[in-house]
Order: sequence, then C-alpha cells, then structure tokens
Amino acid sequence: MNLVWRTPELTLTFALDDGPVRLTTGQAPAADLGQPLVEVSALGHGRSPGTNRHVDTILGRRLRYVTHEDTGSVLRIVQEDPATGLRVTSIFEAGAGVRAWSEASLTRPGELVLDFLSSLVVGLESVEADLYSAANDWMAENRWSVQSLRSGGVPRIVRDPHYPVAKSRHAVTSTGSWSSGERLPVGVLVGSSYALGWQVEHNGPWHYELGENRRGGYLLLSGPTDQEHQWTFRLTEGATFTSVPVSLVAGTDRDSVFAALTRQRRAVRKRRPADDRLPLIFNDYMNTLMGDPTTEKLLPLVDAAAAAGADYFCIDAGWYAEGSWWSTVGAWQPSTTRFPKGLGEVIDRIHDHGMVPGLWLEPEVIGVDAPIARELPNDAFLTREGIRVAEHGRYLLDLRNPIARQHLDETVDRLVSDFGVGFFKFDNNTMTGPGTDKGGTSLGHGLLEHNRALLDWLDELQARHPNLLIENCASGAMRMDYAMLSRLHLQSTSDQQHPLLYAPITAAAPAAVLPEQAGHWAYPITGTTSEEFTLALVNGIPGRLYLSGHLNRMTVGELDLVRAALAAHRTILEDIETLVPSWPLGLPQWDDEWVALVLANSSVSYLTLWHRTDGPAEVTFPLRTGTIRQHFPAEADGWTYTWSGDNLTVRTEVAEPSARVLQLRHTATG
Repeated sequence: MNLVWRTPELTLTFALDDGPVRLTTGQAPAADLGQPLVEVSALGHGRSPGTNRHVDTILGRRLRYVTHEDTGSVLRIVQEDPATGLRVTSIFEAGAGVRAWSEASLTRPGELVLDFLSSLVVGLESVEADLYSAANDWMAENRWSVQSLRSGGVPRIVRDPHYPVAKSRHAVTSTGSWSSGERLPVGVLVGSSYALGWQVEHNGPWHYELGENRRGGYLLLSGPTDQEHQWTFRLTEGATFTSVPVSLVAGTDRDSVFAALTRQRRAVRKRRPADDRLPLIFNDYMNTLMGDPTTEKLLPLVDAAAAAGADYFCIDAGWYAEGSWWSTVGAWQPSTTRFPKGLGEVIDRIHDHGMVPGLWLEPEVIGVDAPIARELPNDAFLTREGIRVAEHGRYLLDLRNPIARQHLDETVDRLVSDFGVGFFKFDNNTMTGPGTDKGGTSLGHGLLEHNRALLDWLDELQARHPNLLIENCASGAMRMDYAMLSRLHLQSTSDQQHPLLYAPITAAAPAAVLPEQAGHWAYPITGTTSEEFTLALVNGIPGRLYLSGHLNRMTVGELDLVRAALAAHRTILEDIETLVPSWPLGLPQWDDEWVALVLANSSVSYLTLWHRTDGPAEVTFPLRTGTIRQHFPAEADGWTYTWSGDNLTVRTEVAEPSARVLQLRHTATG
C-alpha cells in the first residue's frame, strides 16, 4: 500500500509493503522507484555492490515497516531489521516543504558500530536533470553554477540484463567546522517532470549525492560519514543516534524552488519577539577602522552614525587588543590603551544617541599566547590523542565541556551587564579539522557533539538574554547554514571590500539565506564618484543593509545620499519578511556584466540592477509587469526603462559602472 502525506506545498508518497519503505515526491499514485527511504551501514554490514556511493546498503535493504504515527504536522515512520534489532525512525516535520531526519536505536542487547546513516533519501523519476549548486569562498561567496547530472558524474552507460547502471555518483561534501567553507549546503535539481530543492541544516560536516539506479535515480542527504568525515558511532540498547536535519521542497522550475526554500527557511526559523525588530546596524570595520578602534576614532563615527539614522552601533574586532593581538585573544577584556577612560566612554556615547551598542566576539577560540590558555584545563579544548588542536594561532574550545561553557557564559553576561550590549557579532575564523577523539569517540562524532553543544549554548544564551540579537559570521559566510540561522538574527554575507565584487554576492545571497537575515555591507567611500558611492549603497539595500564607512568625513551631498539609501532600505524592510527571490537574468556569475535580483510578493517587487562595466549598455528580460518607479536613487539620472509586453528593456547611458533599485507595484488579480 501507499501512504500519502502532504504539507502545504509538497506531497510525499511512501510505499509500505514487504520491502523497505520507499519515498517519492509528487501526487499519488506515484511510481515505485525502488529506492529505500533509509540508507544505513555499520562495520560488518556494508554495501552490495561495493561502491563509494552511500546507497545499496545491506542494512537499508533489510529494514521493514513496523508502524507510523501522523499528527498532521509531524509524521514518524518506524522500520526494523529483525536480524540485528536495528530500529530506524524517520521523522518529517511539515513546513513549506518538509524537515526530516533519522533516529537509530537497538531493540535488544548488543551493538552496531554505525558508519553511515542518511537523513533522507528520495527516489527520482529520472537523472536527466540540471543541478544548481554553489561554490563558496572567503570574499567570493555564493558562486552558483548549473550542470546536467549526466555531465557531472552520472554518465549514461549501455544497460541490458547483463549490465547494471553505473556505480558513479555526483557527490558534494563539506568537511570540518566551516559548513560553507567550500560549498553551500543547498541544491536545486530541475528535471522535465519535477523540480526539487534541499538544504542540510548542520553547522559542521555534511554530504549529499545523486546517482542513477535501475528505476530512475536518487537524492541522498546526510551529515557526517565515516568515508568522508571519519565518523562512526557505537549503537547499543542504551545509546541512540540522531542524524542531522535536512529540508526538502518542490516546485515547477528553478525560481519556484528557491521561493519554496525561502518559505521553508521561514518555517524552520526559531523566531523570538526580539527578531521582529529589524534594526539598521552600523559596524566600524569594513573600509573603515578595520580592527583598529580607539576612543578618538570611534566617537566621531558614533555621532555620525546616529545622525545618519543607525539604530545599533557595533564596535568590531580590536576593542580588547593591546598591540599584536591575534594569538592573545580569549579573555575579552576592554583594552586600556585604546580606551584611556575606559570602553564605557564610547558605550555611553552610543547610549546617549539612543542607539544600542554591539561588540564583535570570537567566542569559540582562545589564543595560543593568551594567559587564559594556561589557566583552562586541556579538557576545555578540542584535542586529538590528548593534544590540543591548534590552528591559525588559536586553540579551539570544546563546548561539551562545562568549564568552556562557563567561560563563555561569564564573558557574555559580563559584557551585557557592564555595557548594556544588545548585539554581538559572533565570528569564527578558525577551522577545527576533522574533529576530536576525546572521550573515546571517533573524530567525526566528537566534532558532531561539539557542533550540537554550540547550538545548545546559543539557545541557552538567548533564553537568558531574550532581547539580545546575534550576527552569524565566520570569515564572512563560511558557516552559513540553517542550524545556525534557525537561531541567529543576521548573517554576514561576505568580507568582500570591493563594491563591484560585492554585487553578485548580494544578488545571489537569497538563494542560501533569507532576505531578512542577509547582512550586506554598504560601505560608501568619501571622495569617490557619485556612481561609485551609489553602487556601494545599493549593495546593502535588497536585504539587511549593514552600514559602514567614514561617515564623519563625508560631504553634505554624500550624507544626503546615505540617508536616502537608508530610507529606501527601510521601505523594503516593511515587506521583507514576505518577499521571495527570483533572477530574471539567471543566477549571477562572478564576472557578469549585468546582474539582477528581484524580491517580490503578490503586490510589490523590488528589482535591483547592477551594470558592472563602463559605457552605455542595454539589457532586456522577462518581468512581471507593474507600475514602475526608480526606488534608489530617486532620480533616473541616465537610466531608462521600457516595457514591451512582459519584457522590460533597461538602458544605461552612464559612462561607468552603476546600479539602481526599482519598485514595481502590481495590480491584484482574481
């Protein structure tokens, strides 16, 4: 028989019979594609045939349906392997799509050493499909590309009764503690009869793969594995394991799937009343103080940021620093040389202007030369073979350890109590490597436990300080995932300092992060041309504008333009939590001449356009029609817009790179 389970935007069909449970997406009745819902392997219980793929597991094929429970919003399906007593429960939470994970346990005494457990496996009707995925790097985030699965590792081979399908796969894997250090944990697959999107919601290692089987293909999503991440777990009657959560959505084409992913991210986000505030934040770092704050430098910036209309003022890296400081961080006490009368003098000025003070903090590290590194025991740090893991001049705290947690709790509580800090920029500039074997765990499982302890610490911190807002940063966007972003208020989308290079980062960001969480730097530079100044501001407008720059050195005309940009941004903020993205010129490529992003709901669209080369140029693309006006800057100044049916032609006569934000009002239909 089939079990059909529906969310508002996705239908799942499960085959329940005398084989393992199988899952397909789409309306029932759906073809049985033969792919088990769960793939699981253990030492002594591998795969057949043997491949690098994580499908065709012996234990996965032996699982049999036992029962299921449907509460409407949550579905639980239980399977067991009679030979080993392995029980796997698959959990599905309804959102725009589904959020899913697996729980493994034993029903009788004994043990299994797991080396792989999927979070979700979906049968595909065909692998004749295009995959959208993204490379990620420091200052070069969100670089999306598209390729066919056939050209990306799933070749077509001659198939008859004597030959199986290829044993190859298209695999995407992230290692270490930077969940988006090289690749984004997000993908979209578009075939002729289906379109699916997914994200792995883990702040550490993850893996997904696609491949072909005899009845079609499969999509497999998981957290750490033994093969890729040195992860194993000893399963006993009293020790259970839960995989990392993943989300799955469906649509009809690329943009509809990304829109569904946007709605799913809103569904999984743990919103607090404090998140209803969408403050405009000034940060002193980018193209400004660059980690060298002092009282003398900060006070004029505080005054200028308040005059421009900022709500929060964040003092970035360096406020604790005495001289050379990279390897001495960890105590998080204000510098006495940078602030002769104390940091409180600057904080008081922020409060006097009615702004909320913020501080940069890198909580998960202790510098190797910091005195506190000698005061804390080895057990407070990630270790391998009893030796502290040290990377980039830092030791890495193990947040499973109560002493490490106490150190961070006391640090944050002190800064909130002493200075009224209402915002932290939590950075993470140091990777862990494969993990820790402390406590006898595998390296991968030790890292998984630490990653989950970090999430628990964030939950407890926000419970103690319900009005505290936290930005997620890791050398820009090297840990941009919805384990972190389901909890935190804002995501730094890059450390990129060149406005022209920031344009494709801003435009592509909504494919991976909610517009209302996408912290885009706007750092206009005084003395640049009007178009350069404007383009730097445009980069911040379609998301959460993160203001920086030497506002105290700007001319009256430059400050007027800054204030106009903030006003235009605040208008978008009124709608931002209902907007979904699309890309009328395609997902931006790193060197594109024209870049375009639409954020839209049923009544309004905001179209942001960048032209990134010199000289007059023209571009035409399809766009939902509406009453159009230039949103920022308010004057057209060399740009014209012409409708022809459902196509918009944009022309710029500006002799240098430039950018504009348009607003389109739509007439209600129906």
